[in-house]
Amino acid sequence: MPDQASLCIGIVAGESSGDILGANLIKSLKQQHSNLRFVGIGGPLMEAEGLQSILPMETLSVMGIVDVLKNLPALLRARRQVVQTMLRVQPAVFIGVDAPDFNLPIEKKLKAKGIKTAHYVSPSVWAWRPKRIFNIQKATHDVFSILPFEAEFYAQYQVPCTFVGHPLADEIPMQSNRDSACAALGLHSEKTYIALLPGSRGSEAGMLTRDFLEAAHLLKAKRPELEFLLAYANDARKKQIEALLTERDRELVLHTFDGMSRTVMLAAESCVLASGTVSLEAMLLKRPMVVCYRFGALNYRILKRFIRVAYFSLPNLLANSPLVKELLQDQVTPQAIAGEIERLLQSDNTELLQQFQALHEQIRCNAGAQAAARVLALAEQA
Repeated sequence: MPDQASLCIGIVAGESSGDILGANLIKSLKQQHSNLRFVGIGGPLMEAEGLQSILPMETLSVMGIVDVLKNLPALLRARRQVVQTMLRVQPAVFIGVDAPDFNLPIEKKLKAKGIKTAHYVSPSVWAWRPKRIFNIQKATHDVFSILPFEAEFYAQYQVPCTFVGHPLADEIPMQSNRDSACAALGLHSEKTYIALLPGSRGSEAGMLTRDFLEAAHLLKAKRPELEFLLAYANDARKKQIEALLTERDRELVLHTFDGMSRTVMLAAESCVLASGTVSLEAMLLKRPMVVCYRFGALNYRILKRFIRVAYFSLPNLLANSPLVKELLQDQVTPQAIAGEIERLLQSDNTELLQQFQALHEQIRCNAGAQAAARVLALAEQA
């Protein structure tokens, strides 16, 4: 086969979940085209696949209106730098991976300049601020959706949207081996472990870590045999969470791990999670869970007026039913967390795991290959 003409692809991700999606897309693109280069912003996974990252991804990893306002000058500088870089390198396609408030304005400017644009992961327009769909239409040539019901929503407004599924559903096997996970972590598979994952963002970890640990103390008091697995999402979260640990926490049998969150969840009987992609991973691993989220007080007062959906966790959104326990804002207490984990430990979760299995099959669509094919189709149009 003759060498294919060189193509530049622009791609920007703003946090660890976007880094997973972006890395999978880059890998899939390289399998379908032999001569590509990638420029933008991404994390270690995207950089390992060959991305030339012009800024640290941590620059963009802020959430909530108040935190965004605090970091607004840096975010605006980063956005200008991305636009200037893309106009200079003239990518065949620019892909914004999630982070819609950062990426969509970039996509809109680049589209106006004649550059093909796509957005990977639909903003939650079906959940709040639905009129954003008209801005999405102005900013993108296609939206790559990871949730099956989103394409139908976009079709109502004649906005291009391609359902590709989620690459984690392709990557994680339908059946996973707990004994292998325990061996990889140096744990004993006959013991009962509870995984604690308080989030990859600083704001999440700061607001959830102590509640997770206090819940562990309550569980330990009732079930002395329980041990706990704490996974640090990255070095920044490790330093932050270690600073929150107290002398009393030494009473817990607490195993800590750098990264390895997926292996940690697989080794556990149940998981306590911050809301986000990690809840989807837990579902794909067929692990019962309680999903927690807490905003800053001002952020919550502003956002709760606009929310239009009954659920916030990905398993419940996919199922459109309360498969897993969600705790939001003031509901996030050690007592509520411990009570739900105690219930899961006492329950026969066979039906729940069967529903997880069915959802896994629904979104197992070879997402990376589908998204890559669509990117290359846009590049041909360019």
